Amino acid sequence: MATPSARYLIFDIESVADGDLIAKVRYPGEGLKSEEAIEKYTAELVDKFGSEFIPYTYHLPVSIAIIKIDAQFQIIDIVTLDAPKYRSHILTKHFWEGWKAYQMPTLVSFNGRSFDIPLMELSAYRYGVAIPEWFNIYGKSWEQKRGRYNQTSHLDLQEVITNFGATRLNGGLNLCANIVGSPGKMGVAGHMVQSLFREGKLQEINDYCRCDVLDTYFVFLRMAVLMGEITLDRERELVEQTKTWLADRVEEFPVYQEYLEQCGSWENPWDAADENAEKTTED
Repeated sequence: MATPSARYLIFDIESVADGDLIAKVRYPGEGLKSEEAIEKYTAELVDKFGSEFIPYTYHLPVSIAIIKIDAQFQIIDIVTLDAPKYRSHILTKHFWEGWKAYQMPTLVSFNGRSFDIPLMELSAYRYGVAIPEWFNIYGKSWEQKRGRYNQTSHLDLQEVITNFGATRLNGGLNLCANIVGSPGKMGVAGHMVQSLFREGKLQEINDYCRCDVLDTYFVFLRMAVLMGEITLDRERELVEQTKTWLADRVEEFPVYQEYLEQCGSWENPWDAADENAEKTTED
């Protein structure tokens, strides 16, 4: 049986700060080691902005999880690239070459336009990975893959929800996931990735990335309901199918068991309304 073609590639990326680059660019001549440069820059950011998050321009990808989705919104597969080595240059090459190999399906992210995609573009620049199909800047404006409003090229769910930044989505992916009954943040959060990487805990990082991309998938399904691409009944059917799909792969990926255990259930008010209406009719 032929493998279904991917209509969407839902992705999530985890990254770490490049201390050597920070030392060269921000503190030339000071002789700082990688970790020292990261610590100094982080302290400056906290003091100035109250945030310890280092801009993506100083980051390297260390984990990329991708869910391949067919035209019926069903999962074909979930992969993490370059396992178990997770090398930044290989991750970058495989991400872009995979997108091309699948005939350039729609990339789906949550806040990917502000972070993940710029990071992967800069990583391609860093490692000399040619992606002329993505950088088609001489094409007609509506055909350019990088166009902010080109939803067939890259569907950033956060941009859709916030009307392209007209509002702020306080709570982010964690909030949107919890609304529809997904776990959201579990034992690991983004700010912990740097320390996990320093400790060599690459598997923990990639497990976290798998869970984040699953949350993104479930948010994507609800957005598909909003956009009229699937019905609410179809969404609930896909959610249950996915839970079964994950349960069948727990032995290979134990993190799925934890994810399933923390999955809640979306309380459908329409079901409750129907039940109340039937009860009223009977009375």
